[in-house]
Amino acid sequence: MNTLAALTDLSPLHLAILAGLTFVAGLVRGFSGFALSAMVMASAIMILPPVELIPVCWWLEMTASLLMARGGWADADRGVTTGLVLGSTVGVPLGLALTTNVDVATSKLIALVLILVLATTQLARLRMAFLATKPGLYGSGFLSGIATGLAGVGGMVVALYVLSSNSPARQMRGSLVLYLLLSLLISLVTLLWFGVMDRTATARGLALALPAALGVLGGQLLFTPRFERFYRPFCLSLLMALASVGLIRTVI
Repeated sequence: MNTLAALTDLSPLHLAILAGLTFVAGLVRGFSGFALSAMVMASAIMILPPVELIPVCWWLEMTASLLMARGGWADADRGVTTGLVLGSTVGVPLGLALTTNVDVATSKLIALVLILVLATTQLARLRMAFLATKPGLYGSGFLSGIATGLAGVGGMVVALYVLSSNSPARQMRGSLVLYLLLSLLISLVTLLWFGVMDRTATARGLALALPAALGVLGGQLLFTPRFERFYRPFCLSLLMALASVGLIRTVI
């Protein structure tokens, strides 16, 4: 443990706490198909700053994506996923460019309020017909990319789009898994370009990959036909909770 703590530049206590947090986040990711990074960012901020957590989350998300890739590829709506990825790829650079002119705290506040409102309307079963169109598909991906560049909440925007459909739970979950896998490959270039994916971040990511993987495997076991009817309300409630926590942190 001491050797691992030295490699990760963390105390044994902090390393143990992070392992517990990533296990729980992995459990949720295994069931829902998303929210690993959001949960880690919301809970582990007391130990590491966001700029150091971002590359760690990349390793955790990649671990989860590889474990879930087979099911994601088989169950996903690949046309929808491709459209979201293409839109997001175009939107991310714009979002990053806007960060030089827009206050990040304000932009994050706007994004989180939007997510909270949209998740609430979907939980209330209010239909948003425009999301079922081609412009709605690419527009959602584009807005996700902007939200990623501005506030790092693009994945939650995509989750809202996927959950707005009437698709089976297994297809919604598979689409989220496949989207995250493809977007991770693109985001690695950005992390390397900005120099945040360094040796320490890699050591931390690899050290926490095991508890995250165990959580993902446990979450996958919970995703059974018996619980699929709870999938959509669970994910929407989770988005509302994460957005609320993010809003409280941003305001405070």
